[in-house]
Amino acid sequence: LSKTSKLDGILSWSLQALETCQGSVNGDGTLVDACKGCYATTGNYNYPNVKAPRIHNKEDWQRVEWVDDMVQALDSSRYFRWFDSGDVYTLGLAEKILEVMIRTPWCKHWLPTRMHKFPKYRSVFTRMQALDNVKVRFSSDSVTGEFIQGTHGSVIIPTVQDKPDNVTLCEAYSRDGKCSGCRACYDKSVPVIGYPAHGRKMAKVIRLAVA
Repeated sequence: LSKTSKLDGILSWSLQALETCQGSVNGDGTLVDACKGCYATTGNYNYPNVKAPRIHNKEDWQRVEWVDDMVQALDSSRYFRWFDSGDVYTLGLAEKILEVMIRTPWCKHWLPTRMHKFPKYRSVFTRMQALDNVKVRFSSDSVTGEFIQGTHGSVIIPTVQDKPDNVTLCEAYSRDGKCSGCRACYDKSVPVIGYPAHGRKMAKVIRLAVA
């Protein structure tokens, strides 16, 4: 497990970006726009000590005892984030995550994913969403605020001023990149979160997308 300063110390479980993200790729093999500027492929994410637990997790979840260990690890957690990098790259992992969610009703889980694009995952995501303590957010591939109402639960927007109607703005940008107590991403009553783009890499992606 890891802690990120943005999430106020909330624990998360992650994998290596891109190599576990089948949903990040278009039919022609190119990355979708939202993943071209992926923050988890830059900066601190390239350090060996940051990569190590993500590489470890790809093997570790396959242990028979993994679900029991995760439930124990979340004993005192009230919020938990799945995948600040990586994604649910196999159905077996998805089923195990669902079991952890079921067995930790005291903890609110937030799981962002692009794997909803693949029909075989839809049943397990539906079962996750049916739990009172779980919010699965299907990520839009757009970097210009385009999303499908009723399907996507999050989308990247170029600037704060570009926030579409019926989208809840992530205001971490105004708090030095930190959630600072906001828990909208975990809130089942919040249909879509809009994340303002940040970083030079993403700015370039947006320029090309709107050109």
